[in-house]
Amino acid sequence: MATPYNHKAIEQKWRKNWEEKPVNVDDGQKPKYYCLDMFPYPSGNGLHVGHWRGYVISDVWSRYKMMQGYYLIHPMGWDAFGLPAENYAIKMGVHPAKSTAENVANIKKQINDIAAIYDWDREVNTTDPNFYKWTQWIFVKMFKEGLAYEKEFPINWCPSCKTGLANEEVVNGCCERCGATVTKKNLRQWMLRITKYADRLLSDLDKLDWPEKVKKMQSDWIGKSYGAEVDFPVEGREEKITVYTTRPDTLHGATFMVLAPEHKLAASLATAETKEAVEKYIYDASMKSNVDRLQDKEKTGVFTGSYAVNPLNGAKTPIWLSDYVLADYGTGAIMCVPAHDDRDFEFATKFNIPIVQVIAKDGKEIEHMTEAYTEASGTMINSGEWNGMESAVLKQEAPVMIENMGIGKKTVNYKLRDWVFSRQRYWGEPIPIIHCPHCGNVPVPEDQLPLTLPEVDSYEPTGTGESPLAAIDEWVNTTCPVCGAPAKRETNTMPQWAGSSWYFLRYVDNKNDNELVSKEKADKYLPVDMYIGGVEHAVLHLLYSRFYTKFLYDIGAIDFDEPFQKLFNQGMITGKNGIKMSKSKGNVVSPDDLVRDYGCDSLRLYELFVGPPELDAEWDDRGIDGVYRFLNRFWKLAMDSREAGIAQTKEMVKLRHKLVYDITQRLESFSLNTVISGFMEYNNKFIDLAKKTGGIDKETIETFIQLLAPFAPHLTEELWEAYGHKDSVFHTLWPKADENAMKDDEIEVPVQINGKTRAVISINAESSKEEAIAVGKEAIADKLTGNIIKEIYVPKKIINLVMK
Repeated sequence: MATPYNHKAIEQKWRKNWEEKPVNVDDGQKPKYYCLDMFPYPSGNGLHVGHWRGYVISDVWSRYKMMQGYYLIHPMGWDAFGLPAENYAIKMGVHPAKSTAENVANIKKQINDIAAIYDWDREVNTTDPNFYKWTQWIFVKMFKEGLAYEKEFPINWCPSCKTGLANEEVVNGCCERCGATVTKKNLRQWMLRITKYADRLLSDLDKLDWPEKVKKMQSDWIGKSYGAEVDFPVEGREEKITVYTTRPDTLHGATFMVLAPEHKLAASLATAETKEAVEKYIYDASMKSNVDRLQDKEKTGVFTGSYAVNPLNGAKTPIWLSDYVLADYGTGAIMCVPAHDDRDFEFATKFNIPIVQVIAKDGKEIEHMTEAYTEASGTMINSGEWNGMESAVLKQEAPVMIENMGIGKKTVNYKLRDWVFSRQRYWGEPIPIIHCPHCGNVPVPEDQLPLTLPEVDSYEPTGTGESPLAAIDEWVNTTCPVCGAPAKRETNTMPQWAGSSWYFLRYVDNKNDNELVSKEKADKYLPVDMYIGGVEHAVLHLLYSRFYTKFLYDIGAIDFDEPFQKLFNQGMITGKNGIKMSKSKGNVVSPDDLVRDYGCDSLRLYELFVGPPELDAEWDDRGIDGVYRFLNRFWKLAMDSREAGIAQTKEMVKLRHKLVYDITQRLESFSLNTVISGFMEYNNKFIDLAKKTGGIDKETIETFIQLLAPFAPHLTEELWEAYGHKDSVFHTLWPKADENAMKDDEIEVPVQINGKTRAVISINAESSKEEAIAVGKEAIADKLTGNIIKEIYVPKKIINLVMK
């Protein structure tokens, strides 16, 4: 009788064994494979079963690659600076350094319960001065290259977190982190000129093996468009208002123009009659976030009382303000063609502004327009010398015509904005800039980095727009490194994205004090081959990481310009009814009890079995029973077969090679849930076969163990040892399928008359049509009562005799 499967004893034994003899060792001979998880921020809530999913996926893939002969770079670290860690510390009433260290220790213990082959010698922590020295070094380099600059302007402001937010951190008008309604605040900010890289960030998406969904999200966020800038003179004044339009062909139909409330001319365009209304509108708009302003709702606006002149036809064009126009997109001013734009049509209808149609289908004007004509093509009308032209052709030619007339220029525009890079908080990397009254902004000399955070008692945000660091005189007051005059340190800190935009580079050389990463190690181990994490980071972390990598490539720090060759986005594990797991909702499922009752291997398999890994899945504890039963049944089959000593049969060899083929195909396509169901299906087949033969041969069981190893490492190591092997199963090579060995000698084929099955026959798998039909006819001879007018054989599928 085989020894029962004891997950507790087996898992404890192999954890200790792996600590003493790591299975992933760099012998200098194997090629590298860099598989990376998006590193977590160390939450005080610890890990739940949803967090396990991504870590299990990456570990399975890493172990699979290891069995293909690679040395795995599979590190782990901590994204520990920023709002999440600081807000938690404030809530708990402890210093963020203390709470972060405690949370790291707790989550590290929980991550070790997953039994992933993380290389903890490579561990990084964004709050470690030895790490953020290089985060600051990158900023200094960007400053010297003109990519980091200061600007005062209205930013998204979270009144709860009491800090500025990038556009990407505002979701549906609310703070991505805490959910508070975002307002606007005029503040001095540090910016990164990511827009300089817009074209490369867009065009290089084609080089990446990433999900199309993510590439489209980045492409849409960058938002490249082609058009023209057109200059509208302001009536009675010297100024001109420049508008950006993607439809210069419709210029004759521009019956009004709209400026963003923040436009530099907005207030001055007000007349005595409109001054009060204009000033109120500008103030009200300043209290809204960009996202809130762009939401699909009733348009608001105010007429300034001033007019511009259409440069093409001299028409008097009223100038309005509306909050649906943003100051930081294009020029902050648009020409409005209500006949051909839904938004403009709605605005013109509401405020009784004339509507002039300039594009018509077949050249026929619509008498009473009830909606905008927005079809892409048509014939130009009411457009002077452009009448009769095809609008699609004119759209391409108009920018050059406008340029030749001297009233504008052909241009390209992007929705992407420069990155708001400063936060008015304590818990972040200090920005290494010194403000000198004589020299201006001066970077901290590179040999004086890191500029460390001062230890403070009070780190709560001030809410005034000043960082808590501003109150620490002994830290703020310093001398200019250029002229030696009294100067002050920058008191804003970097956003939480600063360290995560380049951390993947540091893993491979995390103890280097002289370089961000040495050329030798960068050449040997970088870039990342597989990156695994949530799709929610598509236009934040992933875009920023690409920007940082391209910059570091440009300054010669690395010799590749894309960080992640392949990307996989796992879906979320949710609570009941698809609700995200969170402590506040009371629907968090801890992995601890499940590991105790069923074992780590069972939970690993169930995390993958719940559904396609790229889709969200609702958690149900009851399903783990089936996975646990499968492991017990396979354990019993393996141990019973070991004692039986059965010789292989043709059927066993065929099933073995089919198993290898199916599991490998499913694994390569990342259909991990069907890999688990495949194991269960083949286990049942082998159990049925063993009932007839007394067991399964050694090579077939060992092949099954090898295939299962990345998924259930403890159980398979124990079985591998039980089968007499001294070395780890992970030091063996992944099995290969022999397609010839998989072929069936005989197959079952239904025989039909006029589409109705009358018999099922066994024939040789390679039978010709004539041979198959002959056997089929013989099997149903007593039913062939008419004339056969057609004989059909679909190879290996069906025989159909059409009879009259």
